[in-house]
Amino acid sequence: MYAIVESGGKQYKVEAGQLLHTEKLNVAPGETIELDKVVMVKTDDGKVLVGQPYLTNVKVTGTVVEHARARKVLVGQFIPRKGHKTIKGHRQWYTTIKIEKIEVK
Repeated sequence: MYAIVESGGKQYKVEAGQLLHTEKLNVAPGETIELDKVVMVKTDDGKVLVGQPYLTNVKVTGTVVEHARARKVLVGQFIPRKGHKTIKGHRQWYTTIKIEKIEVK
């Protein structure tokens, strides 16, 4: 069974036992979180449920594992013949969630 959930403006395909990296959420590590914006679910017997836009009878629960930062992305600007060059780095925060179960009511 898998589900497609929306979090942080992005959609993710999740299964039970999977680690999910999303945009940073304001939830402490170790707490249980419920992802309520479920777009689609495919059950074990092959049945597909599609929401318009979300499913209300499906619940995806998980536990927040950690908050961390991604690898550094370098952004550069170079203007030829002017002697101008700048390089800036950025590290995006993310939250790791361990998906515990997907329930269809």
